[in-house]
Amino acid sequence: MARQRKIIHVDMDAFFASVEQRDHPEYHGKPLIVGGQPDSRGVVAACSYEARKYGIHSAMPCARAYRLCPQAIFVRPRFEAYREVSAQIREIFWRYASEVEPLSLDEAYLDVSYTAEFNGSATLIAKAIKRDILAETRLTASAGVSYNKFLAKIASDMDKPNGLYVIRPEQGEKFVETLPIAKFHGIGPATEAKMKKLGIETGLDLRQKTLAELTERFGKSGQYYFNIARAIDERPVRSQRIRKSLGKETTFAQDILSITELTAKLLDLADIVLESLQKHQLKARTLTVKVKYADFQQVTRAATLDQAVTLGDLKTVIPALLKRTEAGVKPVRLVGLSLSSFSEQSSEKREVPQLALDLTDDF
Repeated sequence: MARQRKIIHVDMDAFFASVEQRDHPEYHGKPLIVGGQPDSRGVVAACSYEARKYGIHSAMPCARAYRLCPQAIFVRPRFEAYREVSAQIREIFWRYASEVEPLSLDEAYLDVSYTAEFNGSATLIAKAIKRDILAETRLTASAGVSYNKFLAKIASDMDKPNGLYVIRPEQGEKFVETLPIAKFHGIGPATEAKMKKLGIETGLDLRQKTLAELTERFGKSGQYYFNIARAIDERPVRSQRIRKSLGKETTFAQDILSITELTAKLLDLADIVLESLQKHQLKARTLTVKVKYADFQQVTRAATLDQAVTLGDLKTVIPALLKRTEAGVKPVRLVGLSLSSFSEQSSEKREVPQLALDLTDDF
């Protein structure tokens, strides 16, 4: 009998706007629009939940957004900052998943079918991922947990913001029955209008149509619609990269000036990274320390050893790398540590256990 798949879809909450509110406390709790200016032809790239209350949404012309909410704050996108946070988040995903498929900077599918942590409970794994994201980025994410990508994607949108929604295998078909087709991922406005002309309003309506009828009306997409009406989606989660480093970083609640305290924080991170390295059956020769100052300037300092890095090496090299920064002179808001230059196993993919590991089917 094949193992039940366990898929998590993680979607950051109002990602661009949330990063801006995090980095600029004066924006917190206010309607914020990331995109063009009110007097430009630009559109809304993202907006805070406070702005959404006025009917503002992504892709709306900024001039219209201004008319809906004249008091809104308009800021230009900082894609470098968003990519940096996105990279942090993806590293968290890889702590728990055997496969990670990013859809954009702020969302991804994770396959945790073979993850041993939390006795294989996808729900508890999703909670841990959300907790790590909040602790390390001070941002919230919503997660959907189910047995396929289609349901996990829908579930992540059910309880936003900062939500966690689970659709268990025995709930899938019943859940789809009552779902309006506008909520189906993969059915856009044009297809929705076409379906409604055929009397298809819900998943149950869609399920009444035969494969032949759907194929005739919608071409090769007919098979997909036939399947999702029955809560079936066999698409795998596909990773797209090879792991080049393992790391962890932390943002402090208050800026730190003490070198002793910063060294201790980095050694705490080192324990976690070494444990992850062992779990992935990797050895590393390069150590990189990242320091972000209170003014948001950041630097990295690296050292490559002749042999695999050990905890003893880290206790010596970390203070030496810190001395090559302005830590101790300038207050520090974030430190990070990563290991790279791997030997032995160089792939992202873990060995998939076959019989030795008996994980629970608890979601």
